[in-house]
Amino acid sequence: MLNKISLSIVLLIASTPTFADEVQINPDSPDKYVVVKGDTLWGISGKFLTQPWRWPEIWKGNPQIADPNLIYPGDVVSLTYVDGSPVLSVSRGDGSGGGAAGGTQGRNVRMSPEVRTGPRDDAIPSIPVEAIREFLSRPLVMNEGEMESWPYIVSSYDQHLVNGTGSRVYVKGLAAGTGSDRHYTLYRKGPVYRSNSDGRILGYEALYVGDAIVEKFGDPATLTVTHSDREVLEGDRLVPQSKAEIDSDFIPRAPSTNVEGSIISVIDGMSQIGQYQVVVLDMGAKNGIEVGNVLGVYQSGKVVTDDAALRQGEQSALKEWLALNKHHGEEVTLPEEYSGVIMVFRTFPEISYALVMQVTSALKLSDAVRNL
Repeated sequence: MLNKISLSIVLLIASTPTFADEVQINPDSPDKYVVVKGDTLWGISGKFLTQPWRWPEIWKGNPQIADPNLIYPGDVVSLTYVDGSPVLSVSRGDGSGGGAAGGTQGRNVRMSPEVRTGPRDDAIPSIPVEAIREFLSRPLVMNEGEMESWPYIVSSYDQHLVNGTGSRVYVKGLAAGTGSDRHYTLYRKGPVYRSNSDGRILGYEALYVGDAIVEKFGDPATLTVTHSDREVLEGDRLVPQSKAEIDSDFIPRAPSTNVEGSIISVIDGMSQIGQYQVVVLDMGAKNGIEVGNVLGVYQSGKVVTDDAALRQGEQSALKEWLALNKHHGEEVTLPEEYSGVIMVFRTFPEISYALVMQVTSALKLSDAVRNL
């Protein structure tokens, strides 16, 4: 469970590279927008900017306002200009989720958005957190052989080959110790992740199967499956559920260097990829990828046959020769086409997970990913 999502924008802007061109205002931008439950900073910014991930560049901080960095339903976001430059500002509303600006704290503050749980738990998030919550605390990527030492399911109470929520299972290799945790997560070794450029193995997907609780330690130990997303099988592996506090900073920004990779997988195996789906990239921390990096997706250029010359009268001799030799026109690779925006939310050494934020056309496996 997320305990905190903070966006410390003012300090970050001073220390990280920004996008090269000027921030573009959406031609249909409203003058004001009332924040409602379910909004995100990205979505609100999209009402004002053609590139909503660039809100940190024009959403300014005001350190004289006590804790101004929380945005709630009922607040009013306004677009104004200061010395000819656009600025997004917020008027505190009444917190009801639909009122106008100027409630009990009705004053304009130039803000740096920061989203976290606090005295009120309805502060809006930066992105749709529910779409990625399960990916923030689970391992997801394994090295070859990494699971071999984990405890595993050897059988079930009814000796079923397939089990699910409520099933009693028996686990080998789960020894009790001082303060032993009773809550475990079930995994299964999934498909291999390979580099799209050279075919190298980058890791293996750790498929989340479900959760279980120990009823009795022993060899084997007895556990009950408390939740399952997939069928629970003999051989599925277990690790203690993580208790680490998740502190994720989703601050949209350009990578600090030029990066280039591709989409090598999509969670749950969809052939066409849409908004708010999670994709896997064949580049990670070793390539300079960081959490919050915003990248463009580009569809690979299609290869077409140029038969135009063969249809011209003066090329009749060439046409006849090509026909006799079963040749066609020259193959031409069309330019890549921009097709969407993704934001990285978790990194591994050579792999990253990213959330699809915008699409202009369906994304596909092997589409190129690089700096916008």
